[in-house]
Amino acid sequence: MATIQKQRTKLLSNLRLSSESNPSCRSNQEVADQISKTLISSGCNSLQPTSSLLSNLDSEAAHLVLSNPALKTRTCVDFFNFLNRSQTFASYKHDLRAYLTLICRLFKDRRFAAAKNILISAVLNEHLNCRVSIVASLVESCCTESWMHGKLLDMLFRVYAESNKCEEALETFDYMKSIGLNIDERSCTFCLLALKRSDQVDSALGFFLRMLKSDVKISVFSLTIVVDALCKRGDITRAKELIEEMGRRGVEPNVVTYNSLIDAYLKRGDFQQVNEILNLMVRKGVVPNVRTYTFLIDGFSSSGKIHEAERVFKEMKSTGVEADIYVYTSLIGGHCRVGNIRKAFQLFDELTERGLSPTAHTYGSLISGLCKVGQMNAAMTLINDMQSKGIDLNEVIFNTLMDGYCKQKMMDEALKLQVLMEKKGLVVDVFTYNTMASGLCKSNRSNEAKTLLLSMTERGVSPNTVTCTTLIDIYCKEGDMVEARRVFRDMEKMGVEYSTVTYNALIDGYSKKENMKDANKLRDEMEERGFMPDVYTYTSLIHGHSVQGKVEEALKLFNEMPERGLQRNVVTYAAMISGLSKAGRSDEAFRLYDEMIEAGLKPDDSVYSSLVGSLHTAGS
Repeated sequence: MATIQKQRTKLLSNLRLSSESNPSCRSNQEVADQISKTLISSGCNSLQPTSSLLSNLDSEAAHLVLSNPALKTRTCVDFFNFLNRSQTFASYKHDLRAYLTLICRLFKDRRFAAAKNILISAVLNEHLNCRVSIVASLVESCCTESWMHGKLLDMLFRVYAESNKCEEALETFDYMKSIGLNIDERSCTFCLLALKRSDQVDSALGFFLRMLKSDVKISVFSLTIVVDALCKRGDITRAKELIEEMGRRGVEPNVVTYNSLIDAYLKRGDFQQVNEILNLMVRKGVVPNVRTYTFLIDGFSSSGKIHEAERVFKEMKSTGVEADIYVYTSLIGGHCRVGNIRKAFQLFDELTERGLSPTAHTYGSLISGLCKVGQMNAAMTLINDMQSKGIDLNEVIFNTLMDGYCKQKMMDEALKLQVLMEKKGLVVDVFTYNTMASGLCKSNRSNEAKTLLLSMTERGVSPNTVTCTTLIDIYCKEGDMVEARRVFRDMEKMGVEYSTVTYNALIDGYSKKENMKDANKLRDEMEERGFMPDVYTYTSLIHGHSVQGKVEEALKLFNEMPERGLQRNVVTYAAMISGLSKAGRSDEAFRLYDEMIEAGLKPDDSVYSSLVGSLHTAGS
């Protein structure tokens, strides 16, 4: 009996020693206590990822450590981050309770910014389920004080919105509403902004209306977010209705709200409505700000109403509102568009004297103006000035310069710019290729243009309508109607849209080949597709029929043009006069000549040659 007792005592002693040497046999509380003691005495620096103390750490033990009141919150944060950084804990990952436990400790210490950062990392952790129902079920066991519950859910609402998780944000709003929590309007604005950012305009409006029904106190800031979203979508009528409805509720629009309406109406070119909004602002005592004036000046300038833009600029100065670089840039752009380069440079000098720094956009407007009037040397001087100030060239300025050189038929300079653009790593896009190809065509270098456009796809640039139309025009001018028709068919396969100009190129090609059957078929096809024939369509067909001697067909088309609201040009008259002259119908040809003069059109040499020829034909 004594021997058995000794064996039992020895076995229990061995088990106790084994338990002490093997952490896996310890309870979660023992593991947590030992880790806590280590953290209190030595901090996280004493812990090693390979430590036997941590080898059996699970979520329960981690929760016990993080909720230990004997530990400082800062120490808990360090321990939490230490576990996150250590890659060897394949068996342990923070669960949602660990995040919430730490967040509640930070709440208690009023360290709300730090708590929010932890919550953001939880929301963005794809391995955690942070839906509001799950968070709410855990929060009571993690947060000892009831005031934290509503605070945490409100923060969750904001974090979802700021992370563009709109569905989860709306779900959180509904949950908070269902349990009777007061919802902060500032938190709702984050959700409205998120919906606006993601172009969910209907959802933003719907949420705004839910805010009203939920008795959330609405400010003009929330109203303006929704109004701006509606205006940017073009739904100005609904935006105005919402402003009126909120006015009846005592929420009056401010200058930012009105600016959204003004910008939307200016983009539509509805200046009457713009004036009505401005008059309403005066009646309501809302003073325009620099943004208002920027919108007005840019809108008037873009529409060619430069005198109106100047009037607004003077009014702005008289009211003491300081013009910024955006105002000056808009006004400079407007003057450049109407060719008033001198005034544009005066404004440029004025802004520099005022200590404003011109942007790439400011320089770009001036360079564009100079290129339009063919002053390429002056444009290059501006480029040098711009670069000396540390402002580098962008794709828009490169394309503007290339377009300027192309219009002046200085193709070698334009091609050098394309090479430089590629060396700088800038995107050579479809617009660049189209500009270069157009310039090469105008410089009678069609083969180079064709090679350039055909190389686009090899360089990863997808052709557009202009690209394909230019290629079709090149093939038509070469008389290669087979290739022209192939490109035309391929457009539909590539998803590239046709245009009236595309059809005109093919119709002109067939007309010059005297293939009027296909030319007429194309005219019918374009109308079936909703493209209306224009003066160029009719002129090509009139020329084709006239060359074939089908004068009656040509006259029918010629007389049809005014009925369709189309004004004949010099080329149209020349084609018809030529057809009548070749048919020996000199009286009709001279009658058209008189009509042409009365219309204010100046005949060219071909018209005179045709008329002289008609006299010989009639005499014979």
